[in-house]
Amino acid sequence: MELSVVIPAYNEEESVGECVAELRQVMEGLGRPYEIIVVDDGSSDGTFELLQEQKRDFPELVIIRFDSNHGQTAAFEAGFKTAKGEIIVTIDADSQNDPADIPRLLELTEFWDVVCGYRITRRDSVVRRVSSRIANWVRNALTDESIRDVGCSLRAIRAECLEGLKLYNGMHRFLPTLLKLDGCAVTEVAVRHRPRRHGKSKYGIRNRLFCGLRDLMVVRWMKSRRLRYEIEVKIE
Repeated sequence: MELSVVIPAYNEEESVGECVAELRQVMEGLGRPYEIIVVDDGSSDGTFELLQEQKRDFPELVIIRFDSNHGQTAAFEAGFKTAKGEIIVTIDADSQNDPADIPRLLELTEFWDVVCGYRITRRDSVVRRVSSRIANWVRNALTDESIRDVGCSLRAIRAECLEGLKLYNGMHRFLPTLLKLDGCAVTEVAVRHRPRRHGKSKYGIRNRLFCGLRDLMVVRWMKSRRLRYEIEVKIE
């Protein structure tokens, strides 16, 4: 298996079908073996039933369903552990990311371990744009980082980079930084962003900024305590 797409979904009944259909078209156009893994994070709507219906004529679709809502980080980790691809692409289920950008990300994985998308034109409400900008600034300032858009889930990651990576609740927001700490080469590329056509966002100022401050301080501590040394001589 060459490519795996991991999609966390929570109460995205109205969007996830379109997302999977678009992804299927893009992935088949690449002409490479692939799978699409959707992790239903304990949805209380018809997300799971809709995915089951799509599975009937789409063998490349893999469905994981949690017993209850465990959060986006858990959904990503379950998808990573299930993925068989050499390169793993992550994307949101709300169809605001454009799957047509995926080929460009994949091209860059020839030179980089991790390719992160950043949204050049946000198609969100003023509140969401402002809260995202504040969150990005705070995270970068406190962790001495320069990731432009940590909230963009559209990424392509070499699977070996995720081996042994331990995630904790909320840590999906810091995935590029955590992978950098493990020595991975990370770059960014501009991607498109589309208005949300269905449903509501699950995030706002409170859970994007204030609820992430504790996680932010943990990552800051990890960076400050990272082992740094060079071997001058080794005799065997």
